[in-house]
Amino acid sequence: MKKLFLTCFLALMPLAHVQAAMDGVRLKEIARVEGVRDNALVGYGLVIGLAGTGDTSKNRLTIQSVANTLSHFGVNIGPDDLNSRNVAAVMVTATLPPFAESGQKLDVSVSSLGDARSLSGGILLLTPLNGPDNKLYALAQGALSVGGYEVRAFGSSEQKNHPTVGRVPDGATVERAAPLGLADDGRTLDVVLYQPDFTTAERVAESLRRNAGVQAVAEHAGKIRVTFATPPQDLVRAISMIESVPVVPDEVARVVVNERTGTVVSGGNVRLSGVTISQGDLRIQVQTDYLVSQPDGVLVNPSRSIGTAVVPQANIHVNDPEARMVNIPSGATVADLIAALRAIHLTTRDVITILQSIKDAGALRGELVIQ
Repeated sequence: MKKLFLTCFLALMPLAHVQAAMDGVRLKEIARVEGVRDNALVGYGLVIGLAGTGDTSKNRLTIQSVANTLSHFGVNIGPDDLNSRNVAAVMVTATLPPFAESGQKLDVSVSSLGDARSLSGGILLLTPLNGPDNKLYALAQGALSVGGYEVRAFGSSEQKNHPTVGRVPDGATVERAAPLGLADDGRTLDVVLYQPDFTTAERVAESLRRNAGVQAVAEHAGKIRVTFATPPQDLVRAISMIESVPVVPDEVARVVVNERTGTVVSGGNVRLSGVTISQGDLRIQVQTDYLVSQPDGVLVNPSRSIGTAVVPQANIHVNDPEARMVNIPSGATVADLIAALRAIHLTTRDVITILQSIKDAGALRGELVIQ
């Protein structure tokens, strides 16, 4: 009997681990280590090789930039001597990911800065990309990929998408490693929640103390301070262990409504108090017909007051069907409410209006977000 019980217990152990994993998510799904973040890069450059669709001579910025570029190659020419629409001034942007090292490739976006009509077929000249600290982190250059076009002929034009914006896949090369904001002492790490919540922050701290064997304190609703007893010799392994800690995040009772598209998104834990809904459907239709009235017979020397007249005739139709009622018991979810309203053939916009009225009545146990 004991052997059978032990066998059954060992067989159920994997199921217990699976159930524990299903109850929560990994910490890396809801939080990140502070200092590990993307960095924005920006630069000013020129796109050349355009087929007459570049900036006009009114853009002195472009002409001056071309003259300055040519001077680096020993060509001394004044801005007044340039008249070409094959060049466009552009702003180049890119995102430097964390832990990027020298030689890594980045995608860059190129946007027209002047009055160019299209960047299709152009080539981006070598452009330095700087970070917010005004340091150079990458160099960009390459042929543009533009997902649109513009064609003009004899006063007519046809355009698709945005021809003044393009991309250069793998067009930038990292020249400087991405900066990191990790603590210098090596003993502390800050974990930042994507969605700050006091309950979730306390659960994260408790899970870290129980599963990772570190000291963790919730600083506030969005940050948890992790302290190691001694600086870890393998910081990557220590962070990996912290990211793998299971956490059960607290869910906020929230209903998101988009009136423009008629979309209603609700969490599964949004409950309703007992409420009765009566929805009327009064429809009034007014139709006006114009009739022509004129005198009969042949009139000799008629009076000036006699003539053809236009007489409007209005028809009013009122349709007032019996109001439909829906009773929602206490504890029902928003999904139950929507299903009941759909059963009486209400539109999505009617459902949105009813949700707003339920919130005003205090029967919605959650937050209503209207976009």
